[in-house]
Amino acid sequence: MASIDASLQELMTLDGAMGGCVVDYMSGMVLGSIGSGVDLELAAAGNSQVVKAKMETMKSLGINGGINDILITLDTQLHIIRPTPKHQDLFIYLVLDKAKANLALARRKVQSIEDSIEI
Repeated sequence: MASIDASLQELMTLDGAMGGCVVDYMSGMVLGSIGSGVDLELAAAGNSQVVKAKMETMKSLGINGGINDILITLDTQLHIIRPTPKHQDLFIYLVLDKAKANLALARRKVQSIEDSIEI
């Protein structure tokens, strides 16, 4: 098991990693963050709304199960949002430079962090 800080440090070893955080999506509160280039506090609050909306939509549609991850692709960045079922109401958020990042490796790394993070 790894602490939030150690887990975030591990995320930053990815090529193209710009910043990341662990967020309580019910409150929008950041529990830990690392990196720069994006206002992570503001992004956490906004992405908390994204996660809540997707959960509500799934419920309305009668879709069972959870969200593995949400990918937002921008012109120059990739944003990965991964809820952590082990730690209810939390998600890991990672921002990557699109030109430098390998999306498949980043998704795998976020998954491994989710599996090992200790809150």
